[in-house]
Amino acid sequence: MQTETYEIAPDIFRLSTFVPEVGPTGFTFNQFLIRADEPLLFHTGPRGMFPLIREALASLIPVESLRWIAFGHVESDECGSMNHWLEAAPQATVAHGQIGCMVSLNDLADRPPRALEQNEVLDLGGKRVRHLDTPHVPHCWEARVLFEETTRTLLCGDLFTHLGKGPALTSNEIIGPAKQAEALFKASCLTPTTGSTIRSLAELQPAVLAVMHGSSFDGDCATALQDLAAVYDEMHAAAE
Repeated sequence: MQTETYEIAPDIFRLSTFVPEVGPTGFTFNQFLIRADEPLLFHTGPRGMFPLIREALASLIPVESLRWIAFGHVESDECGSMNHWLEAAPQATVAHGQIGCMVSLNDLADRPPRALEQNEVLDLGGKRVRHLDTPHVPHCWEARVLFEETTRTLLCGDLFTHLGKGPALTSNEIIGPAKQAEALFKASCLTPTTGSTIRSLAELQPAVLAVMHGSSFDGDCATALQDLAAVYDEMHAAAE
């Protein structure tokens, strides 16, 4: 395996590792580095990938300069190497929502995490990220996303997950591939508020969707979010 880097928005980099053994056509595991006065890494990757991801990040910034470690929810591909990063970057702090800190991270993180309020903004110096709780979307009680306001990049985690190894950044249609992946993995929570939560993200009018598993997207992001919300509304109705 190797980890490739690509700038999906000004000073926002996708660090991507393709694993051919996952799923019928392979699967990408993506982290996102926001390069700023106080750099932030969104997703840590699992522990086994830490050396690869660390090397890729070191090509962009000094590892020890990393200031913030963030992720969508508590799962090994999202935060498995969290404590490795805390050791490699002595000034780094994990930042997550209050629920995530309360139920998991106050215990799991080797240093105390920073618990963020809904809509709280971290000023990174040149970049600004807004914390948005999205409970159970796509899964886990503590689920959340980050919105980088200067580039309008939505770090949307597992939303729009799709299979295979596509381009780092695309404007091609991504709803169909996301539906295929959901049919295979059945990973998302189907609740009465799944669709409305996703539609609330469309109101941000993002310019780029930073997708954790698959290609990032720079097409009509608001419409894509609205269409994804409709897909989950239909799934929930069918399940009932």
